[in-house]
Amino acid sequence: MKITILTLFPEMVEPFFLSSIMKRAVEKGIIEYSIINFRDFAEGVHKKADDIPYGGGAGMVLMPEPISKALDSINAKGKRIVFATPSGKPLTEKYAENLAKETELVFICGHYEGLDQRVIDEYVTDEISIGDYVLSSGETSTIVIIDALFRLIDGVIASESLEDESFTSHLLEYPQYTRPYRYCTKSVPDVLLTGHHGHITQWRCDTRLEKTMRNRPDLLSNAPLSIDERRRLLSILDQDKRTCQRWILSEL
Repeated sequence: MKITILTLFPEMVEPFFLSSIMKRAVEKGIIEYSIINFRDFAEGVHKKADDIPYGGGAGMVLMPEPISKALDSINAKGKRIVFATPSGKPLTEKYAENLAKETELVFICGHYEGLDQRVIDEYVTDEISIGDYVLSSGETSTIVIIDALFRLIDGVIASESLEDESFTSHLLEYPQYTRPYRYCTKSVPDVLLTGHHGHITQWRCDTRLEKTMRNRPDLLSNAPLSIDERRRLLSILDQDKRTCQRWILSEL
């Protein structure tokens, strides 16, 4: 996949491609990237890339000309162009999987009060939000989107490492443990030491259900649970109810 990023602050983006899993993907030739400072396409001595908003209001808005010229320089029209914005569609694992199928993606990093809407209307194909909050720069949210999708590309991460991750089956990932066996008075669950794959699989399934129920119960409404998983979920709910009742009685 080829990734092109348009930004006013290349120094915020470049390190991401020079470390960890992304660095290995680049070295293997799985990922090719290019970073363009669209200030280079601005006019005047000061290379001004932003201006005050029409209609008034605080902050500055990115001007359309520098960004459109930068996009035209790479023949961006017809390509999938992503703009990270709080007002976009939510980023989900399914959305990331869809983006990961592309051979080329272009990202525009917003800043200040945002980007002139005419650029969005003319070029952008995907407005994406990484959550219901606002960040100070589009560089950060753009990196989040790229991190979510590039790891799903064949050859970046072993496929078995992705199978049981959070959201792969509408459930959160089960807890993970490593050495030492005992840490801060807590021990690794004994079932993980048995070597019995069936029992370990069952424990992981149960803890995924329990964790999802407690942290993200909204996910369960659309989860394609099996009959056995539904029974286990009811058992967990019943156990929580009994625990709550015992606590109430102990406080009386």
